Amino acid sequence: MNEDLSILSRTASPPDATLRYGDHVDQIADIRYGAAGDDRPLLVLIHGGFWKPEYDRAHAEAMSSALATAGWTTLTLEYRRVSGEPDLTLDDVMTALSSLPANIARHNGQIVLLGHSAGGHLVLWAAAQCAQRGLGIALRGVVALAPAADLQMAHAMHLGDGAVLRFLGQDPIHRADVNPMLLPTPVVATTLIQGECDEIVPPAIVVSYCAAFPATRLICIPNCGHFALIDPASAAWERVMDELQRITNL
Repeated sequence: MNEDLSILSRTASPPDATLRYGDHVDQIADIRYGAAGDDRPLLVLIHGGFWKPEYDRAHAEAMSSALATAGWTTLTLEYRRVSGEPDLTLDDVMTALSSLPANIARHNGQIVLLGHSAGGHLVLWAAAQCAQRGLGIALRGVVALAPAADLQMAHAMHLGDGAVLRFLGQDPIHRADVNPMLLPTPVVATTLIQGECDEIVPPAIVVSYCAAFPATRLICIPNCGHFALIDPASAAWERVMDELQRITNL
């Protein structure tokens, strides 16, 4: 389908603050405070872009701003994206999750992870790490939008012109520890939202993941592509907001 790509260049209001969680230029995160944040979990947003260095958090700012306007306090992560060095990315995500929330006001002490595309892969992976490592992160739930939830399938489909191979530097069969499909069953409320017309991350990947983990929740949206899920001006956005509210109220 023909996608509206305006979200990739749309400007948003500036963040209320930017925090640093390391010395690298990409080890930063933007905060926006929501009016109802004290009563809600902190929303941690992880952007997509097939883990490529040319795609940063800028295209997620409109989404973050809309969520803050709707009441949530949001934290939009940047992270290192170096081809063939996946552990830099993964370490950044866990370092940020472990260190930043305690320094942010206006949330109830819990966290909801929200990620899109490659960011969807990262939130599913991070949730598994929180459970396995016993890090004391108060994770309330996960919402993954069109996630690359199975790296082996994404690699076989040659998504993003070989994005998985570029990210890992090797066939994903050698990095089962990075593939959400091969990690333990999610232990927190986990929802995957997928556009039925998505040609960038095809629905088959998400459907396969949810079939393997039936405790997860799958929402498929008709006449919806890849980028509408992060576009506050799209018809699909209401479904994303509804699901975030549902997990907040669990």
